[in-house]
Amino acid sequence: MKSARERMDIISAYREVGTYRGAAAMCGTTHKTVKRVIEAHNVAGGNAGAAVAPKAPRSRNFDKATDLVAKRVADTSGRITAKRLLPEAVAAGYEGSARNFRRLVADAKQAWRNEHPSGGRGRRPAVWSPGETLMIDWGELRIDGVLVHVFCAVLAWSRFRFVRFATDQKSSTTFAMLAECFEELGGVPKVVLADRMGCLKAGVVANVVVPTPDYVRFASHYRFRPDFCHAADPQSKGMVENLVGYAKSDLMVPLIGATSTGLSDRNEAAAAWCVEVNAAMHSEICAVPVERLVVEQALLGELPSLRAEFGPRPTTRKVDKLSCVRFGSARYSVPNRLIGTSVTVLVENTLLRVIGPVTAEVHAEHALVAPGEVSIDDAHYDRPRPDKPSRAARPRTQQEKDFLALGPVAEAFLTGAAAGGVTKLPSEIATILDLSAAHGDDAVVVALGRAVEFSRWRAGDIRSILATHGQAPTPRPAGEPLVLTLPSVPTRSLAAYKIDGGEL
Repeated sequence: MKSARERMDIISAYREVGTYRGAAAMCGTTHKTVKRVIEAHNVAGGNAGAAVAPKAPRSRNFDKATDLVAKRVADTSGRITAKRLLPEAVAAGYEGSARNFRRLVADAKQAWRNEHPSGGRGRRPAVWSPGETLMIDWGELRIDGVLVHVFCAVLAWSRFRFVRFATDQKSSTTFAMLAECFEELGGVPKVVLADRMGCLKAGVVANVVVPTPDYVRFASHYRFRPDFCHAADPQSKGMVENLVGYAKSDLMVPLIGATSTGLSDRNEAAAAWCVEVNAAMHSEICAVPVERLVVEQALLGELPSLRAEFGPRPTTRKVDKLSCVRFGSARYSVPNRLIGTSVTVLVENTLLRVIGPVTAEVHAEHALVAPGEVSIDDAHYDRPRPDKPSRAARPRTQQEKDFLALGPVAEAFLTGAAAGGVTKLPSEIATILDLSAAHGDDAVVVALGRAVEFSRWRAGDIRSILATHGQAPTPRPAGEPLVLTLPSVPTRSLAAYKIDGGEL
């Protein structure tokens, strides 16, 4: 919109030249603008300073969805997307394009952010007191294909940093790292702030973390208060989060490909790195952390006279019928004389020991195995391990007992016939027993042996074998002549054919 001075210049130029285009060339504008100003001047009765009447606002296709978008953006703290909100807006009467709707949502989000600069959380810079808070966290990195865990701790006021390596993130390991950190600091802070570590968290009630009993005992021993961050809120302990990334990039990466990859060597490198960074000027506080620590040590709590024991605790297990104990969802064998007794299981690093119930005798030692696996020592059992499981036949009826009384060949015939799918096996057994009564047990046993050899599982096959009186040809290897054992018949000598008084 032109100002009053610009409108007066346009009117004066038009009066001089008398044309719209001439006045536009003199004022550096368009002839349409000159025409609009002149017409407005004439409508206003020649008052050049009168303001031009504003245009009536035009309706837009997203006016019906403006209130809905503003409400949904406010409800979600500016996190909802236009793609997710578009179906709801269409149902409310929006008829425009998806592009215009994205612009509407973007404008609503920007307006919400202008009213809530901190994202609706109201964050403020943290103010740390000397001797108050120690932040801890765990990090992970693969060095030469091996997963390595790094423990990081930062004393909030002095920014004194502590980094060590470990093989796992168990509670006992975390307690050991904390104890070593307290000894390095020369005292105990009032609060230890951690995220919701599974090794330290027993549960969550109303978003309040309940520490494990072991962590409570450890904190009581060192006289500090355990504290936990909110879920998905790493900003509350950003110091130690930055230290984890700093340690990965500046300390752990140079160790990749090193000739020595032992835990002790890595911890020596970590200790030397901590000495270096704690003696350098910290950019945030513009001070040297080790010099600040000297001031802060006077406000730290005293170390206890004895270091807390946080090693592996013995557990009790009962030996089951398989002469095994279960630990960590895996089975470990023990001598079978201990079946039914309760034993003590002690785990140290990767070794599991089973200690007797009365004496301190170690009855078994096993390397830890994965859940679901089994560690067996054959010396714990009174018989050697079978090659395969044995599932012998167990007769129940009198007929089954009579048939299996014929010997192992009868059991072999029974199992073979069952595997062959003989559905009417009881009637077949009954027929074979009738044949045994007629021909004798010995003949039937021989016939059963031949039937097993040739995989013939019917009573008719046994009858056919018995009909040959045991004179069936014996199978020979391929290529050799077939040998038949013919039945013996009575013979007569030639003298029997001699005619009395004559010759043959």
